[in-house]
Amino acid sequence: MQETLPDPIYLVGILVFLSLAPFLAIMVTSFVKLVVVLSLIRNALGIQQIPPNMVINGLAIILTMYIMNPVAQETFTLLEEQRIDIKSVDSIRTAFDIGKEPLKRFLLKHSSEEERIFFYNAAEEMWPEEQSANLANDDLMILVPAFTVGELKSAFQIGFLIYLPFIAIDIIVSNILLSMGMMMVSPIVFSLP
Repeated sequence: MQETLPDPIYLVGILVFLSLAPFLAIMVTSFVKLVVVLSLIRNALGIQQIPPNMVINGLAIILTMYIMNPVAQETFTLLEEQRIDIKSVDSIRTAFDIGKEPLKRFLLKHSSEEERIFFYNAAEEMWPEEQSANLANDDLMILVPAFTVGELKSAFQIGFLIYLPFIAIDIIVSNILLSMGMMMVSPIVFSLP
């Protein structure tokens, strides 16, 4: 009876991985960029509650799945060819090394060289020497923060460019209302439609 129960350390490892999976999925995909851009569009329109956060997050998840589909398909194909024994640590490590290659290529393609260099230099400076000695410029510990910072940077750039026309329209409408002597009327009432 006792032999059929799985190893407790193995179960703890699976639970730790499953608890970190949503965080990892958000950080290594375009989800953050999409949520920030969609939220800034909502704020630029001047409507705080429509669409609700649930809709924005749902739309961002669907678009993220669309964007990440080629990476997921390639990873699935590579892992399908590999014979994985979930009881063997070496087999799991080999599967992880094979499965992370499409993700590394995606992160490398969509992160800027400037951010990768920054995080590489910061790791060399802050990490212990034995850890930073084995570090490469295309390591996941460098690519993930560089990708996330790059996505946030481009999301705010996109949001700024989207926000500008709405601010210009609000300023023009408020100046017209002031020149007409209607200073008590909110410009958003006229500029929003």
